[in-house]
Amino acid sequence: MSSGTRWDVAIAGGGIVGAACALACAQRGLRVALVERDAIGSGATAAGMGHIVVMDDSEAQFALTRLSQQLWHTLAATLPASAEFEQRGTLWIAADRAELDAAEAKLHWYTERAVPCQLLTATQLAQAEPNLAGGLAGALLVTEDAVVYPPAAALELARRAQRLGAQLLLGRAVRRIGEGRIELEDGAEVTATHVIHALGADAVELAPDLPIRKRKGHLVITDRYPGFVQHQLVELGYLKSAHSVSGDSVAFNVQPRKTGQILIGSSRQFGAEHAETEQHMVSAMLARAARFLPGIRGLSAIRAWTGFRAATPDKLPLIGPDLHDPTVLLATGHEGLGITTSLATAELVADHITHREPAIPSAPYLPARYARAQTSGPESRQEETYAMDWSHAGADHGIQ
Repeated sequence: MSSGTRWDVAIAGGGIVGAACALACAQRGLRVALVERDAIGSGATAAGMGHIVVMDDSEAQFALTRLSQQLWHTLAATLPASAEFEQRGTLWIAADRAELDAAEAKLHWYTERAVPCQLLTATQLAQAEPNLAGGLAGALLVTEDAVVYPPAAALELARRAQRLGAQLLLGRAVRRIGEGRIELEDGAEVTATHVIHALGADAVELAPDLPIRKRKGHLVITDRYPGFVQHQLVELGYLKSAHSVSGDSVAFNVQPRKTGQILIGSSRQFGAEHAETEQHMVSAMLARAARFLPGIRGLSAIRAWTGFRAATPDKLPLIGPDLHDPTVLLATGHEGLGITTSLATAELVADHITHREPAIPSAPYLPARYARAQTSGPESRQEETYAMDWSHAGADHGIQ
């Protein structure tokens, strides 16, 4: 980077969201610099499952996940083999009649919005996934849900941006963001008209007042067992077990990888700041998986790891101008849907910068939705800060 260079856009964070933003901005002819302290696609991106899933917690969540899923399908044909993109489909599994009723409601909701899906009876579910436990009530198959290997996908997005002129500044830790600049730990500065804050769960380290909390998750991967499962499998009970915003929780969430390996999730913890794997969480997660896939007890697990998700109270990301600094655009707070929604997030950010009409309304994701006026100073002048009320955060369904 030459001294005195001023960019149109400088991005802090080279995870999949930051890489997607770099590509979307470069595609619009903007001069882009992407800063990452480690490797592209490290951090939460490397720790995620890579489930490209449409979700229905709210109309806003649906709009963002569905748009992004469609963007992923458009991109899929040109992705390298290393990205391991596959349209596996998701089976939302109903353990009992009440959950089957929930699956039917989900079917109607998706059908009204033109999302291809079908309800499977208990017999059809057993035929689709013979290794599932008996006695399950059925499932909803959402056919266009897919799987991608997140770090390879992020690297591909960054490389495409680089071919369009973006500069990648790797191994450069960020010390401060604001006033049209990214200050690096080594004392250098990257200046730009627009600065995109895409640091995920680490965003609060540079901006402690953001309405974001770190939420820790565990994953386990097995040796290679081709054909053991065919779809992404998620219990509909996930919507209940992931409801807590304070306690620890686990849920059945299993994904077949193109390698033949089985990725097993998932867990959620608030207040766990250390990255070490915790055996009690891993054991609880595996025990939950075995209730639905009894044969999983006989598989060999080869690795377990953790990652941190950036959670917001309303389960929607922060996409748009920061309350305190108009030069800063936030692209964070995606919790467990960062892989899915990275492409749509990037489009919203790039549309904002280039003054284009977005494909979906941007208002539900604007950080300003958390604005709260407060008085300060000797003359009690009004300032805005972020309000963080977690008491009504509700179920947390992000499942990557």
